[in-house]
Amino acid sequence: MKKSYLIGLALTMFIPMSLNAKKTDLGAYQNIPTECMNVELDGSQTLRVYGKGRNRTDAIEQAKKNAVYEVLFSGIKSGNGGCNTQPLLLEVNAKEKYEYYFNVFFKDKGEYLKYISMEDQRILSKKWGYRKEQMYYGITVRVLRPELKQRLIDDGIIKP
Repeated sequence: MKKSYLIGLALTMFIPMSLNAKKTDLGAYQNIPTECMNVELDGSQTLRVYGKGRNRTDAIEQAKKNAVYEVLFSGIKSGNGGCNTQPLLLEVNAKEKYEYYFNVFFKDKGEYLKYISMEDQRILSKKWGYRKEQMYYGITVRVLRPELKQRLIDDGIIKP
Protein backbone atom coordinates (compact mmCIF):
# COMPACT_ATOMS: atom_id res chain seq x y z
CA MET A 1 0.00 0.00 0.00
CA LYS A 2 2.76 2.39 0.98
CA LYS A 3 4.69 1.54 -2.20
CA SER A 4 1.72 2.27 -4.50
CA TYR A 5 1.09 5.55 -2.65
CA LEU A 6 4.71 6.64 -3.26
CA ILE A 7 4.52 5.67 -6.94
CA GLY A 8 1.26 7.59 -7.34
CA LEU A 9 2.79 10.64 -5.62
CA ALA A 10 5.87 10.48 -7.83
CA LEU A 11 3.75 10.25 -10.99
CA THR A 12 1.60 13.22 -10.02
CA MET A 13 4.74 15.29 -9.49
CA PHE A 14 6.70 14.33 -12.60
CA ILE A 15 4.00 14.09 -15.27
CA PRO A 16 2.87 17.75 -14.96
CA MET A 17 6.50 18.88 -15.11
CA SER A 18 7.11 17.01 -18.35
CA LEU A 19 3.87 18.32 -19.89
CA ASN A 20 4.83 21.89 -19.01
CA ALA A 21 8.24 21.43 -20.61
CA LYS A 22 6.66 20.30 -23.87
CA LYS A 23 4.25 23.24 -23.93
CA THR A 24 6.97 25.83 -23.47
CA ASP A 25 9.21 24.22 -26.08
CA LEU A 26 6.47 24.13 -28.69
CA GLY A 27 5.13 27.55 -27.81
CA ALA A 28 8.54 29.01 -28.57
CA TYR A 29 7.97 28.44 -32.30
CA GLN A 30 5.43 31.26 -32.32
CA ASN A 31 7.98 33.79 -31.11
CA ILE A 32 11.05 32.85 -33.12
CA PRO A 33 11.95 35.61 -35.58
CA THR A 34 13.27 34.95 -39.05
CA GLU A 35 17.06 34.66 -38.83
CA CYS A 36 19.71 35.59 -41.36
CA MET A 37 22.13 32.72 -41.84
CA ASN A 38 24.14 33.88 -44.83
CA VAL A 39 24.24 36.28 -47.77
CA GLU A 40 25.44 34.85 -51.06
CA LEU A 41 27.57 36.81 -53.53
CA ASP A 42 24.59 37.03 -55.90
CA GLY A 43 22.64 39.00 -53.27
CA SER A 44 20.34 36.17 -52.22
CA GLN A 45 19.75 35.66 -48.51
CA THR A 46 19.73 32.33 -46.71
CA LEU A 47 17.16 32.48 -43.91
CA ARG A 48 15.93 30.27 -41.09
CA VAL A 49 12.17 30.78 -41.03
CA TYR A 50 9.19 29.23 -39.24
CA GLY A 51 5.60 28.63 -40.26
CA LYS A 52 2.51 27.01 -38.84
CA GLY A 53 -0.30 25.07 -40.43
CA ARG A 54 -2.72 22.22 -39.93
CA ASN A 55 -0.16 19.72 -41.23
CA ARG A 56 3.50 19.57 -42.27
CA THR A 57 2.86 20.65 -45.87
CA ASP A 58 0.83 23.70 -44.83
CA ALA A 59 3.43 24.71 -42.24
CA ILE A 60 6.28 24.50 -44.79
CA GLU A 61 4.28 26.50 -47.35
CA GLN A 62 3.55 29.15 -44.71
CA ALA A 63 7.24 29.29 -43.75
CA LYS A 64 8.16 29.98 -47.40
CA LYS A 65 5.56 32.75 -47.57
CA ASN A 66 6.89 34.18 -44.31
CA ALA A 67 10.42 34.33 -45.73
CA VAL A 68 9.40 36.36 -48.78
CA TYR A 69 7.06 38.51 -46.68
CA GLU A 70 9.86 39.39 -44.25
CA VAL A 71 12.19 40.42 -47.09
CA LEU A 72 9.45 42.54 -48.67
CA PHE A 73 7.90 44.28 -45.69
CA SER A 74 10.03 43.86 -42.55
CA GLY A 75 13.68 43.29 -43.38
CA ILE A 76 15.75 40.67 -41.57
CA LYS A 77 16.90 41.89 -38.18
CA SER A 78 17.93 38.65 -36.41
CA GLY A 79 20.80 36.31 -37.10
CA ASN A 80 24.36 37.03 -38.18
CA GLY A 81 23.63 40.58 -39.36
CA GLY A 82 24.73 40.02 -42.95
CA CYS A 83 21.24 40.32 -44.42
CA ASN A 84 19.76 43.61 -45.48
CA THR A 85 17.82 44.98 -42.51
CA GLN A 86 15.78 47.29 -44.75
CA PRO A 87 12.75 45.81 -46.46
CA LEU A 88 12.38 46.09 -50.22
CA LEU A 89 9.22 48.16 -49.80
CA LEU A 90 9.99 51.33 -47.86
CA GLU A 91 6.76 53.07 -48.84
CA VAL A 92 4.37 53.67 -45.94
CA ASN A 93 1.29 51.42 -46.14
CA ALA A 94 2.59 49.66 -49.26
CA LYS A 95 0.96 46.42 -48.13
CA GLU A 96 -2.46 48.09 -48.05
CA LYS A 97 -1.90 50.20 -51.17
CA TYR A 98 -0.97 47.15 -53.29
CA GLU A 99 -3.20 44.70 -51.42
CA TYR A 100 -4.71 43.09 -54.53
CA TYR A 101 -1.24 42.59 -56.08
CA PHE A 102 0.15 40.88 -52.96
CA ASN A 103 -2.98 38.78 -52.39
CA VAL A 104 -2.44 37.23 -55.83
CA PHE A 105 1.35 37.09 -55.33
CA PHE A 106 1.07 35.15 -52.03
CA LYS A 107 -1.76 32.76 -52.96
CA ASP A 108 -1.04 29.04 -52.48
CA LYS A 109 1.43 27.87 -55.15
CA GLY A 110 1.65 31.50 -56.26
CA GLU A 111 4.34 33.69 -57.76
CA TYR A 112 6.29 33.97 -54.49
CA LEU A 113 7.65 30.44 -55.10
CA LYS A 114 9.77 31.78 -57.98
CA TYR A 115 11.84 33.70 -55.43
CA ILE A 116 12.47 30.81 -53.02
CA SER A 117 15.19 28.21 -53.31
CA MET A 118 15.56 25.17 -51.07
CA GLU A 119 19.25 24.65 -51.98
CA ASP A 120 20.46 25.37 -48.46
CA GLN A 121 18.04 22.96 -46.75
CA ARG A 122 19.88 20.19 -44.91
CA ILE A 123 18.36 16.84 -43.97
CA LEU A 124 18.48 17.33 -40.20
CA SER A 125 17.89 21.09 -40.11
CA LYS A 126 14.09 20.92 -39.92
CA LYS A 127 12.38 21.57 -36.59
CA TRP A 128 8.76 20.86 -35.84
CA GLY A 129 6.21 20.53 -33.09
CA TYR A 130 2.49 20.44 -32.38
CA ARG A 131 0.39 22.77 -30.33
CA LYS A 132 -3.39 22.81 -30.17
CA GLU A 133 -3.81 20.98 -33.48
CA GLN A 134 -1.41 23.32 -35.29
CA MET A 135 1.96 22.20 -36.55
CA TYR A 136 4.99 24.47 -36.34
CA TYR A 137 7.85 23.89 -38.74
CA GLY A 138 11.20 25.59 -39.24
CA ILE A 139 13.07 25.40 -42.53
CA THR A 140 16.09 26.95 -44.20
CA VAL A 141 15.37 28.76 -47.45
CA ARG A 142 17.18 31.08 -49.80
CA VAL A 143 15.27 34.18 -50.89
CA LEU A 144 16.37 35.49 -54.27
CA ARG A 145 16.27 39.16 -53.23
CA PRO A 146 17.71 40.73 -56.44
CA GLU A 147 15.22 38.86 -58.65
CA LEU A 148 12.37 39.80 -56.31
CA LYS A 149 13.42 43.45 -56.39
CA GLN A 150 13.59 43.40 -60.20
CA ARG A 151 10.09 41.89 -60.35
CA LEU A 152 8.74 44.73 -58.17
CA ILE A 153 10.46 47.30 -60.39
CA ASP A 154 9.08 45.68 -63.56
CA ASP A 155 5.56 45.61 -62.06
CA GLY A 156 5.77 49.28 -61.03
CA ILE A 157 5.55 48.65 -57.29
CA ILE A 158 8.92 50.27 -56.52
CA LYS A 159 11.00 52.76 -58.47
CA PRO A 160 14.51 51.85 -59.69
